[in-house]
Amino acid sequence: MSIYSNILAVADVNRDEQVALARAAKLAAHSRSRSQLTFFLSIYDFSYDMTSMLSSEERDAMRQGVISQREQWMRTIAQPYLSDDFDLHIKVVWHNRPYEAIIHEVFEGHHDIVIKGTRKHDLLESVLFTPTDWHLLRKCPTPVALVKNAHWPQGANIIASVHVGSELETHQDLNDRMVEQAMSMSERLNATPYLVNAYPATPANIAIELPEFDPSAYSDAIRGHHLTSMKALRQKHGIAEEHTLVEQGLPEEVIPKAASSLNAGICVIGTTGRTGLSAVFLGNTAEQVIDKIGCDILALKPEGFVSPLAPN
Repeated sequence: MSIYSNILAVADVNRDEQVALARAAKLAAHSRSRSQLTFFLSIYDFSYDMTSMLSSEERDAMRQGVISQREQWMRTIAQPYLSDDFDLHIKVVWHNRPYEAIIHEVFEGHHDIVIKGTRKHDLLESVLFTPTDWHLLRKCPTPVALVKNAHWPQGANIIASVHVGSELETHQDLNDRMVEQAMSMSERLNATPYLVNAYPATPANIAIELPEFDPSAYSDAIRGHHLTSMKALRQKHGIAEEHTLVEQGLPEEVIPKAASSLNAGICVIGTTGRTGLSAVFLGNTAEQVIDKIGCDILALKPEGFVSPLAPN
């Protein structure tokens, strides 16, 4: 948790409680080095750009007036979070695409994490993400934390959704990063880290097409491989066996269930940042998990990920 020293907290003009600011302030206060916290807002009103009777200078003045009003509102909101432990800055920009404004600020301000509030659907106990959330998960170069509650749940733990069955170096490196993040946050928040992995069930069509195929032996082999891989990962990072969980099933079913049973306050998850047609038609396993999980999310990209919005 101490690795985050330049934090970007995104304001939400539609909520009285600024959950991102509250969580960001807690993160900044627990850093080993002095942190910088930027409370950020992107605003836009189409009508200010369509007032043809005004000159460009007059329109700029009107926009600046709106920005100044929002800055004053944010200073008032941020007052309870001021601390001698970190420096807090206010920044408001005029931009018609909030996710682009946030990512541009990440590059410009050299921030190392984005924290943003998200919504919870009370009926289904799941998270409802906005288009801005999805764009950040796919395109933001830094870790993205999506939070629902201003205060850390009492007695909550932290889980890392690892993919131990893969032999791809990208997945293995991402597993290490997720475990390290979970352990670091657990230390700062006095929580227990858990590693959770889902492995696939035996495809039904194989047993039908190959009569000599033994589905039970195949399932045992797959489970054995995942258990062995999980053991190697937990031993590498010094995590006890009882703090690991390997379950058969789809990740979007196993991970949310585990988060609930383990009283997770945060789930650390890896996302490939898929964009374009592949994102539309193929989706993203991480995003399917995120869509169903009931706790906060910390999404990490693979090492070397390049944002499509990176400056040239």
